[in-house]
Amino acid sequence: MTKTTRPFTPNWVSSPGDAIADFLEERDWTQAQLAERLGYSIKHISLLVNGKAPLNEETALKLERVVGSTAAFWLRYEAQYRAALAKKEEENRLQGWTSWLDELPVKELMNQGVIPKCRLIAQNKPDLVKKLLQFFGVASPEDWQNYYVGMEAAFRRTREEQSDVGAISAWLRLGEIEAEKQDCPKYSKPKFEKAVREIRTLTVLPPEEFEPQIQQLCREAGVVLVLVPSIKRSHVSGVARWLNPHKALIQLSLYGKTNDRFWFNFFHEAAHILLHNQKKIFLDEWDSGENLSSEQEREANQWSREFLIPPKYEEELAQIRFETDVVDFAERIGIHPAIVLGRLQHDDLIDYSSMNGLKESLRFPEVK
Repeated sequence: MTKTTRPFTPNWVSSPGDAIADFLEERDWTQAQLAERLGYSIKHISLLVNGKAPLNEETALKLERVVGSTAAFWLRYEAQYRAALAKKEEENRLQGWTSWLDELPVKELMNQGVIPKCRLIAQNKPDLVKKLLQFFGVASPEDWQNYYVGMEAAFRRTREEQSDVGAISAWLRLGEIEAEKQDCPKYSKPKFEKAVREIRTLTVLPPEEFEPQIQQLCREAGVVLVLVPSIKRSHVSGVARWLNPHKALIQLSLYGKTNDRFWFNFFHEAAHILLHNQKKIFLDEWDSGENLSSEQEREANQWSREFLIPPKYEEELAQIRFETDVVDFAERIGIHPAIVLGRLQHDDLIDYSSMNGLKESLRFPEVK
């Protein structure tokens, strides 16, 4: 029968001072005698023996001459000791931070493959804390608090009840990670304005055709477009923000998953990039009605509305009642019929239960 052995993981850490103490015992020397031979004070030798003073290159060379072994041995011993000490201290810190997990959508991030799946039991929690700190790219929950929760003050939400900052911060971080993978030139407002006009013509295409095209057009103008699955309790459909003064990010969750909502959302976020302050983070939910929390949100809504269907068509739009009219009107102004239908439904000109066969569900590879 094969005997299974487990790796030896002692709960104590041996310092070079232990080896020095063994040497003193073998020679029957006092610490004072060793201090005299090394040219150090008795107090310093006591600190070395107790692992409280670091063993530097000079001490290693002196020990080589007086005690034996090589300077490399003593320095390696010291390095291993300090590393083991740091690891033990880290384990204690992680254990003390496990309550932070209650603020985060841990199971959701497991389901999305961001962190490995495991049971949320006490013995697994310190490692989960470590993995989530690595995911957020911060050194401690306090640093997460300062960066992501501090960022909450910059959120411009369409609905104030979006209050689960843990879920929101996780969704934002997923977008950051995707954006970091993409290189792009510095942001150019004229190029982005041109790109947005061209993107409007792509609304008639199926998702598998328009998705790579809009991402490329945005990227060439210095704007990264990423699609990130929604996280429960974040209630987000999109965000517009600046990663640095030269790189903007539009992040969409496909909340609602129909093309009329997607396109209105995209152009709403594009409006924030074109019109508003770089220091703000505009976090939006689709189903917000007219209860918008800031003038900038109202401006972005109005810009998107008028960009997709210019005001000169208002009177004609109001006369539409039949599906064939929706299709004909959309073809004439160069947008997808679902966008026209969505506008008519929003303006209460057509019931929300009517003509929804014109809408298409969006399922990109990122959000299967």
